[in-house]
Amino acid sequence: MDNPVITGNKITIPPNLEYLADVDSFVEGLLRGFEAEESIVADVAISVSELVNNAVIHGQKAAPDEAVVVEVECNNGEVKITVSDCGGGFDPDQLADPLADENLMKEVGRGLFIVKSLMDKVDINVSGNGTTVAITKTIK
Repeated sequence: MDNPVITGNKITIPPNLEYLADVDSFVEGLLRGFEAEESIVADVAISVSELVNNAVIHGQKAAPDEAVVVEVECNNGEVKITVSDCGGGFDPDQLADPLADENLMKEVGRGLFIVKSLMDKVDINVSGNGTTVAITKTIK
């Protein structure tokens, strides 16, 4: 795969951050189509960017040629977005506390914290086939 592929409400990208703008444009376009408020569009876009960053930088270490998939659903006034990679996964309980004194000045390690702060619900599923993070936000 050399370029992003859009199929319905799903975008599949090569594991490269140069395609982050494509994902952002795709997600924001769908959210505006769902008539989400601009502040919600921004919160979701920030969250998806953090998750795609994590999927490309961390998730693809074990599978550097595998795509990252972002899928968007909207039902009953809620948007659910899943970001999936084929990487080795991580244990969310082992992540460092970004609010701990020793971590406050670090430039990395806040992505999932930001996502959890902005979204209504965050589910992380790690399996032998990779990691899927599902975020949910009420939009209406």
